[in-house]
Amino acid sequence: MTKATDWSPASWRAKPARQIPTYPDQGALQDVERTLVRMPPLVFAGEARNLKRQLARVAAGEAFLLQGGDCAESFAEFHPDNIRDTFRVLLQMAVVLTFGAALPVVKVGRLAGQFVKPRSNDTETIDGVSLPSYRGDMVNGIEFNDAARTPDPARMVQGYNQSASTLNLIRAFAQGGYADLQKVHQWNLGFVADSAFGERYKDLADRLDETLAFMAACGITSESTPQIRETDFFTSHEALLLNYEQAMTRVDSTSGDWYDTSAHMLWIGDRTRQPGGAHVEFMRGIANPLAVKAGPTTEPDELLRLIDALNPDNVAGRLSVIARMGADKVETLLPPLVRAINKEGRSVVWVCDPMHANTEKASNGYKTRPVARILAEVQGFFAVHRGEGSHAGGVHFEMTGQDVTECTGGAQAITEANLSARYHTHCDPRLNAKQSLELAFLLAEILKAGRDRQPATRPTTQPGRAAGGG
Repeated sequence: MTKATDWSPASWRAKPARQIPTYPDQGALQDVERTLVRMPPLVFAGEARNLKRQLARVAAGEAFLLQGGDCAESFAEFHPDNIRDTFRVLLQMAVVLTFGAALPVVKVGRLAGQFVKPRSNDTETIDGVSLPSYRGDMVNGIEFNDAARTPDPARMVQGYNQSASTLNLIRAFAQGGYADLQKVHQWNLGFVADSAFGERYKDLADRLDETLAFMAACGITSESTPQIRETDFFTSHEALLLNYEQAMTRVDSTSGDWYDTSAHMLWIGDRTRQPGGAHVEFMRGIANPLAVKAGPTTEPDELLRLIDALNPDNVAGRLSVIARMGADKVETLLPPLVRAINKEGRSVVWVCDPMHANTEKASNGYKTRPVARILAEVQGFFAVHRGEGSHAGGVHFEMTGQDVTECTGGAQAITEANLSARYHTHCDPRLNAKQSLELAFLLAEILKAGRDRQPATRPTTQPGRAAGGG
């Protein structure tokens, strides 16, 4: 990418900054920033470049992006079993989507750094007492008392350490045989057998079983082919806490470019996407793949200004646009954005976030997301791109491998009355493992239907480690 000569990792500090916490002890904050600068990188520039190459294939319609994970990671729930379970569900979803789309699936997790969340208000009031809002475990505690809610910079070091441990385990899973395609498929067969919609998924699972058996008969097994046994897996989070992101930004010795080494991919949220704001200023200078959320208030001209700032050279794979419009608005609000970008010839990866604009409050006070609305937005997103002649490049889910009861509906038929049973989120409601896989099968049907409507062409992408579970 062309280096911005008027940019430095600290140039964001001269811009208006939203959603940045106010730390009462500035000396402690500076000490933590100096500590983080000396820490080893969490990811490497070469890995980020690999992801950008794979996302360029997504932009060209030669691959599909699956991005998913926790709404907000928490220090209290940090456990290898939780990491394993979320990783496993993402692998299962990827295998199903690969088979449905007949394309490689690029897997990006919302983990190993997703500790900070934007808030609508700076303060929260309960029983007449006002305290700073909870902004994620890397900023303050969720407990409603003055000590917990005071932003503490030392939490950034704990977040770094937890991210390093998470990445270490994920790399072991991805390269150590846990991601073997045969194993992942067997997990899916178990889901099909237990699902209330099992017959609906059985045909796809049976055809995948036949394909794997044919490959094995041809000698293509996990023992003979590393692509079957291993997989690429990347990490991402919202780059909200710029003090932390700046401290993790380093010059790559190979290219001379700046990379934010806290994650492979960073995104700007709907609340911090101001073209002249601090978050856009920081992100425009790093060479990582980037994304920007586009919500119901996003105007075409504003989105084009953001693209000009974040991807002025129109590099394929550099920028994704994650649309979060709502099930009832996506087919009205998304087309003008797609048309504007198509008209200007801009290369972006179009991604559907069907979670954030479909949040509602249940009658018992719990925040929830109906699975039916989530699926409806995904269907609307694909319908828009079919109509506009563009490529629906991927999906972005908030989900967990745990058996939570936070989103209503789905094959499990979770009702509002069930929400309190296992409502564990620290922020927004997440799909549980069964709901996530159920949506993957339904999405595979959409992808396969779209593939069946296309003329028979062979993707230019060579089979490789971007594919499914292996």
